Parts: sequence; structure tokens; C-alpha cells
Amino acid sequence: MHSLSVAELVDLENHAWEEVRELLSQGTRTYRLTAAEPETAAQTLVRLQVSTKSYLGAIAYETGGIVFEHGWITLLGAGGEGIYGSLTSWNGLAASQDIPALPGLLIVAYDAAGGFFGLDVGRFGQSGHVYYFAPDTLEWESTQLAYSGFIGWLAEGDLDLFYETFRWEGWEEAALKLQPGQVFGYYPPLCAKEGSGQFSRKAPIPILEAWQEARSEGKA
Repeated sequence: MHSLSVAELVDLENHAWEEVRELLSQGTRTYRLTAAEPETAAQTLVRLQVSTKSYLGAIAYETGGIVFEHGWITLLGAGGEGIYGSLTSWNGLAASQDIPALPGLLIVAYDAAGGFFGLDVGRFGQSGHVYYFAPDTLEWESTQLAYSGFIGWLAEGDLDLFYETFRWEGWEEAALKLQPGQVFGYYPPLCAKEGSGQFSRKAPIPILEAWQEARSEGKA
């Protein structure tokens, strides 16, 4: 099958990036944009085979990634400083396969609690829906959102309510101290009866440790 070139995938007339930028700037959530290297951005678009008419294509092409809420959520782009991985490296599309992919799911974001957001591309039979690997249930759950809806939720959704049981007083400061490639390990874990953001001890762990758990549940 013919794979489309960058020139074919960059739609200058219907580029969704302005819409995304407006959504983020009008939203209530804090965020930090990381710039993408032009060459890497072009490669990312070609490997994903998505057009910049879509939010996914626009973010893949225009950003290295976007970090929300003091580092609590990382939205993947083409990869850049302060971002662990990219849309290609998390999904088995990069030259080096350091991060094991989960077939049928396009990982698009992760959070500091060890949760992951993936776009269903054949795994759960809800194509185009974003699923969340919840560290408190150890299950992939549908958010009922398409990718564009997910970006809207990141910009202005009730993240405080969503993460209520994962967070604690002072989480903002702690999240800012995490290094790229680190998330919080909770002791006892969030999935245990006595585990919670408020009462568990938190310490940085490698994100790949959390990902291993998400992948093994995804295979079940």
C-alpha cells in the first residue's frame, strides 16, 4: 500500500493546529508546549500516516509533546526536551524499540500516577475511542472520548475530580520534581484497599515499570 508523504499529510488549508492552540489557550488548565524538530516532526507524521487536518496529526507535527498540570499529564508528540518518548517510540514505529508497544492501541499520553491513555486502533473494538489504564483498578477503561474530545478534556475538563483519589496535598510540587521517564510509585499501591494518593507513600519509579503492568493487563 502506498504510504503518503509529508507533503500529502500536511494540509495547510485545513491545518487543525490553530484550533488546538485556541482550545488550549482558552482552557483552564496549565500547560507547557515543547517544540518539535522539523525533521522529527515530518518523520512522525509519515510513520503515523495521519493528516494535520486531525488533532492527532497537528499535535504530532507541531509539538514535541505537551505537559499539563505541573507535569502531571504528558501528551505525546514528535518527542522533545523534557518528554519521555514520542508517538512513534511508544507505539513501535521508531527505529529503536526501547519501549515495548501494545498492539491495537496507540499510546497518546501518560500521567504521573502510572496511568496511560491509548487510542483504540483494533484492541477493544471501539476504534477511535481513548482508553485509560487506571492504576487503581489495573484495567483499561473507555473514556468515551475521541482524540479531539480528549484534548478538550485536557484543556478544560475536571481533572481534579478524575484524579481525586490519586493526588494529595502538595502533589503539584512533587510532580514538578519528577524527571522525564519517572512516575510515582505508591506504597501501598493504588489498587490495594488501603492505597490512596493521600495515605500511600510516594516515590519516583521508572515509567517503564508502570508500563509493564499496563501492558500485561492489556494482553489479558
